[in-house]
Amino acid sequence: MSLKLDLCAAIFLINFEPPAQAHDIYSHLKDRLGNSCCDDKDCRPAHYRVTPAGVLMLVNGTWIAVPDYTVQYRALPGDTWETGGGHWCGDMRYMAGQGMDYPTYCVILPPNAAAVAKPPFTHHEGGI
Repeated sequence: MSLKLDLCAAIFLINFEPPAQAHDIYSHLKDRLGNSCCDDKDCRPAHYRVTPAGVLMLVNGTWIAVPDYTVQYRALPGDTWETGGGHWCGDMRYMAGQGMDYPTYCVILPPNAAAVAKPPFTHHEGGI
């Protein structure tokens, strides 16, 4: 009986493979203050738009403006590029009477997104 149990345990251990964790690509990310961007549940791939007013991310079906100081331009090893390299790390909170709030911890955009030029300033206040 012991041999049978030992054999089953050995087969289990040989075939056992820990599940891949999607957040592995985020685990090393830090914000500008050195805090972790992700706590294994709040980072996700997200489509993005770079506009003259700043970066917008599509989170839970809603386009949200993200603060400039949260944006990092880098490639993430293991990224599947399903969103063109865009990733959002933050929280989704329901605010009674105000709807959803999306505090952003970190935004990851591909390095080439930093090359998107803002249009030149064309409106000047005051006269010459």
